[in-house]
Amino acid sequence: MPGLAVAPDMTTPFAELAASTPLQAGILASPTGQLLAALVAAAIVIVLGKFVLKLAWRLVTIGIV
Repeated sequence: MPGLAVAPDMTTPFAELAASTPLQAGILASPTGQLLAALVAAAIVIVLGKFVLKLAWRLVTIGIV
């Protein structure tokens, strides 16, 4: 693109802003919100793990028969 000039220091503030914005706003800003997010993540892992193990046992049972 002719006529487009980018100074070396033009992207630095945007990169810093993009890195810090998710940590400043929203439910993860407080320790209670972080605890809630961790509990939700653990619940998702448990539910998916139960599903995968159930499927694995079915495959083992089918393989034995």
